Amino acid sequence: MASSTTSSDESMPPQQQGKRQVRVWCDGCYDMVHFGHANSLRQAKAMGDYLIVGVHSDEDITKHKGPPVFTEQERYKMVRAIKWVDEVVEGSTYLPTPATLDEHQCDFCVHGDDISLTVDGIDTYEALKTAGRYKECKRTAGVSTTDLVGRMLLATKTHFNVDQDTLEKGQTEELGSSHSAQSPWTRLCRFLPTSQKIVQFADGRDPNPGDRIIYVAGTFDLFHVGHLDFLEKAKAEGDYMIVGLHTDQVVNRYKGSNYPIMNLHERTLCVLACRYVNEVVIGAPYTVTAELMDHFKVDIVCHGTTPLAQDSDGSDPYGEPKQRNKFKHIDSGNSLTTADIVGRIIENRLRYEERNMKKEAKEAAVYEAFMKTKQPAADN
Repeated sequence: MASSTTSSDESMPPQQQGKRQVRVWCDGCYDMVHFGHANSLRQAKAMGDYLIVGVHSDEDITKHKGPPVFTEQERYKMVRAIKWVDEVVEGSTYLPTPATLDEHQCDFCVHGDDISLTVDGIDTYEALKTAGRYKECKRTAGVSTTDLVGRMLLATKTHFNVDQDTLEKGQTEELGSSHSAQSPWTRLCRFLPTSQKIVQFADGRDPNPGDRIIYVAGTFDLFHVGHLDFLEKAKAEGDYMIVGLHTDQVVNRYKGSNYPIMNLHERTLCVLACRYVNEVVIGAPYTVTAELMDHFKVDIVCHGTTPLAQDSDGSDPYGEPKQRNKFKHIDSGNSLTTADIVGRIIENRLRYEERNMKKEAKEAAVYEAFMKTKQPAADN
């Protein structure tokens, strides 16, 4: 049975108080939550005042799409952390009806302009479309859970664990075929970043006088619940949190040739969508410098429990904040890493390959049928 939890305590703006609240419904699997999910929820929230998001159970997802990468509890937590979400309904129905909206006092449902089908090939939102309670938002081109899983499926487990120095010459040439030192997986991305998209995701707020400013830095690749738990704990150390994101080239150096899986622009939007984050430094230096700390007036620098590589010159990247006595280790209690996510995919490689192929074939067939219905009109 579905249960509901409120994830935001923000009240309505004063100019809207006293007016009837427009309540919007969204739902989905939200597996491997990424900036495409966040962008659809941002657009949905803009259509009303209060956004409720239904998240499907592991059982329903496995039945209709194949096994999810993340557990339902992990997915519930990730969706709650998206800053445009006001409430989450756990274990929501895979086939929403007008009764679903009525139960949660929602006016209409919003979904992206892509295809959503049940295991039987039925349009998931047919009942809401028929009732006139369905609206569409623009899907973010170039990213999807299927796409991200596909990037990881291109590698074997041993390939992901080898160091650049141990690769055979042919492998090295293949990985180095890009004009830059990017991971081969980020080259698959068709997402085109724009300054407008970053502005849409950004907090847009400067620190208030007297705010305690927190700085954290890292890769934040395949933004997941391990990152989320760390950021939540770090945010408790102050009032305004800045996240420094390392460049793809720097990540290549200290994590290995297969990383990052998501490029810098993708990672920026994923982090900006998190409700605990106020600002992002895009392409932050690996070493936290005196200049960086002074420029942003940083009060505390936090790092998690993941192993820390030295900078290219052998120095401690946190030497400056430690010298100032402004450094703190944060134990979030969650040991999940991006490598663990890759491990989940590779361990179940055949199941995910089958899931991706079935999903793509089903959607292609529906799209072909849809285009055929449009053909006579085009001919007239």
